[in-house]
Amino acid sequence: MKVLWVEDHARAGELLAAAAAAASRRRYGIDLVIATTLLDAESKLRLERFDLVVIDLMLPDSADEDATVTRIASMGRFRVAIVSGSEKRDEVMRSLVRAGVDCAPNAIGKEDLPLAEFVRQPELFRDFLNNLMPGAPSRSVAS
Repeated sequence: MKVLWVEDHARAGELLAAAAAAASRRRYGIDLVIATTLLDAESKLRLERFDLVVIDLMLPDSADEDATVTRIASMGRFRVAIVSGSEKRDEVMRSLVRAGVDCAPNAIGKEDLPLAEFVRQPELFRDFLNNLMPGAPSRSVAS
């Protein structure tokens, strides 16, 4: 699965990259690309195809969460998931669903993400990403 994760916090990006490397060593088939800004994400989306795009709504080059996700969601055919600390994440997710965007049904609070556990237990990272894809049962991140 090819995943673009749009995340501007350096430490979170480092942990995600480490989790992806650990998952790769286990041959879980995760190809993770990290973008740190909206412009960076748009550039990567123009050059590569992704199965899943995970979006942090609060990016340094985008002051409007709705515009952030709208710009990204309009750039191709992929599943969208919101993992963000934004208080508007649930509202933005509901508007995506109403607009018919292929998206994970629930926004996830970044503060609830067990990034260090993803590094130590790459199967949790694999399962987390798989659960964001179509047809996956809704489960809590901690389960």
